[in-house]
Amino acid sequence: MATSALLVMDVQRSIVERFDRDGDYLPRLRGAIDAARAAGLPVIHVAVGFRTGHPEVSARNASFGRIATSGAFAEGDPGAAIHPDVAPRPEDVVVTKRRVSAFAGSDLDVVLRAGGIHGLVLTGIATSGVVLSTLRQAADLDFDLTVLADACLDDDPEVHRVLTEKVFPRQARVTTVEAWTTTLAR
Repeated sequence: MATSALLVMDVQRSIVERFDRDGDYLPRLRGAIDAARAAGLPVIHVAVGFRTGHPEVSARNASFGRIATSGAFAEGDPGAAIHPDVAPRPEDVVVTKRRVSAFAGSDLDVVLRAGGIHGLVLTGIATSGVVLSTLRQAADLDFDLTVLADACLDDDPEVHRVLTEKVFPRQARVTTVEAWTTTLAR
C-alpha cells in the first residue's frame, strides 16, 4: 500500500490558460502523473470551486471576492474543469477546495488519513498560491513533503525561484519531475 500521494493542484482550464504561456508545463506534469500511477501512488486532483452564487466567499476576502463578482469557478463554469491533458481517471480522487490551501474547505485531510498517506508530492499552479499554502499547512500537519519544482508554475519566475530554492527546502525536498520519476523507477 502506498504511503505517499501526488497532489495535482489547481490545474484547471482557466488557470492553465492564464499561466502556461509556453505550453511546456502540461507535458511535464503529465510525466509526473504517469510515473506516479506506474509506481502505484494515488493521484489526487485538487480544484478550487464554489456553489452557484459563491456563498462560501466573504466580501472581506480580497482574492476570492474578485472571483465571486466574476462568477468564475462556480458549478458549471467550463473554466473550472480540470485540464483535459491531465484529466482524472476513475481511480483518482478529486477534491474541491474553497480557499487557497488544498486543505482549506475541503475533505483532503480525511482522504489522506483514510488512505494511510503520510507523504505528499506537490505540484500545481501557482507556486506562490496553492503550492505555498498547502506546503505550509501540510508541514504543520507533519506530512513528509516533496515539491516537484518544474511541475509548479507561477506568474513571476523570480517568486517561483525564491520559493523553490530558498523557502520550500526548509520544509520539503525540492526536486524535478525527471529526478523524482527516476527514483520511483528504482
